[in-house]
Amino acid sequence: MHISDGAKIILNALEDAGFSSYVVGGCVRDYFLGNINSDTDIATCAMPYEVENILSKKNIKVVETGLKHGTVTAVLNKTPFEITTFRSDGEYLDSRHPQNVKFVSDVSEDLKRRDFTVNAMAYNDKQGVVDLFGGREDIKNKIIRTVGDPNERFNEDALRIMRALRFSSVLGFEIEENTKNAVFNNMHLLRNISAERIFAELQKLLCGKNVLSVLDEYRQVIGVIIPQLEPSFECAQNTPWHMYTVYEHIIHSVKYAPPDSVIRLTMLLHDIGKPYVKTTDENGRDHFKTHASKGAEIAADVLKNLKVSNEIFDKVTTLIKYHQSVENVNDIKIKRWFNKIGQENTLSLFDVRIADLKAHNVNKPEVKKEIDILSELKNQALELIEKGEPYRVSDLAVNGNDLIALGYRGVQIGEKLNEILSLVIDDKLENSKSAVMNYLKKI
Repeated sequence: MHISDGAKIILNALEDAGFSSYVVGGCVRDYFLGNINSDTDIATCAMPYEVENILSKKNIKVVETGLKHGTVTAVLNKTPFEITTFRSDGEYLDSRHPQNVKFVSDVSEDLKRRDFTVNAMAYNDKQGVVDLFGGREDIKNKIIRTVGDPNERFNEDALRIMRALRFSSVLGFEIEENTKNAVFNNMHLLRNISAERIFAELQKLLCGKNVLSVLDEYRQVIGVIIPQLEPSFECAQNTPWHMYTVYEHIIHSVKYAPPDSVIRLTMLLHDIGKPYVKTTDENGRDHFKTHASKGAEIAADVLKNLKVSNEIFDKVTTLIKYHQSVENVNDIKIKRWFNKIGQENTLSLFDVRIADLKAHNVNKPEVKKEIDILSELKNQALELIEKGEPYRVSDLAVNGNDLIALGYRGVQIGEKLNEILSLVIDDKLENSKSAVMNYLKKI
C-alpha cells in the first residue's frame, strides 16, 4: 500500500521510538477503492505527550487539537496529519459522545470501536494490512456493514446512521441487511444529534452517485431530519406534466442536478410546498399554485433547523422562490435576472429549472424543448458575464454626481439612474457617458 512521504516520516519516527503506529480508516479504505485520499489519519500506542516529544525532536510542528480524545495534529510540509492514541470508548449516554475514553496499547481494540468494516482497517509497512472485520471483502462486495452489532453501534453514536447513508450514496454500496434494519430501528435517535453534524453528512450524501436510490429507500430517515418533507412521500401529481409523486419527482431532480451540494439541497426542498397548496379540479387534475413561494417559506424553517450558513440560506430560499418564475422560457430576459438575484444565482436558477424539468414527464416534447432553450440561455448568460455587460446601477457609465450637474436632486437621482439602467439592460440605450448624457439633456 502506498503511504505519503509525510505519513511515512511520522510513522517511522514513532516506530523508531518503540511505539506501534498505523495509518487507519478512510485512507486505507480509499486505497482499496483505488481513490486518492488527501487526509491521512494515524493511530498509535503512544500517548499524546509522547507523540509531541518524539515529533518535536524531528522539528515537526504538533498542535493539540483533541487531547480529551487522545488526538494531536502534526503539520508536515503544510499537510496536517491527525494522530490519535489507540483507545476504547466508555458507555454512551447521549447517542453521540462516550462518557469516557480509555487509552489502550493494542490496535485491535482501537479498530473494534470504529463504525463500519470498510473504515476499520489499519496499515503499516511492518505488519501490512490489519483487517479484523472483513473490510476488504465488504469493499469487494460493495457492502456497508457495521463493526459488530449494528444496534449497539447506532445507539452509541446515532450520527453513524447518516454516515451509513452517506457512504452508500457516495461509494455506491448497498447497506447490509442487518445494518439496514438497525438504521430503521434507531433512526429516531438522530433527533439527539446536532443539526450541524447532520447537515454536514447530508451535504455529502446529496452529491453521491447513488443518491437517488438512497433518498428513495431511506426516505423515512430523511423524514426524521426533515419532517416537512413527509407529506410529499405519497402526494400524487395527476397532471400531464408529471409522471411521479411529489417526492419521487424531488429525488429524481436531485439526481439530475449538477453535483453541487447547494444546488442539490435546493432540489431536495424545491417542491416541498406542493402538498400544502395542492388542489384538485372537477376533472381530477391536480394543481399546485403558489407552491414556489410556500416552498420558500417552509424551506426557510428547514434551513434554520439545520443551522446552515447565511449564504446557503439566502441562495436556497431565493432559488426555490423563483424556480417557477422562469417557466415561460420565451420571455426570459437574462440581464433582468442578473439585476434581480445576481449573476451566480441566475446561472444556478437555470441549473435548478433544468434539473426540475428533467424530472417531469419527459415524454412530452414541450419539456425537452424547454430544457434545450434553458441550456442555451445559460450559455448566453455566461457570454454576458464574460463581456461584462451592465446590470447594476454601479455598472452605468454615469453616476449621481453627473445627474447633480444636470440639476437633479434627492430621490430624482435614484429614480433617473434606475430608468437609465432599465433602458441599458433592454439595449435601448448605449452605456456610454456621452449617450446617457445626451439622453438626459433631451428629456
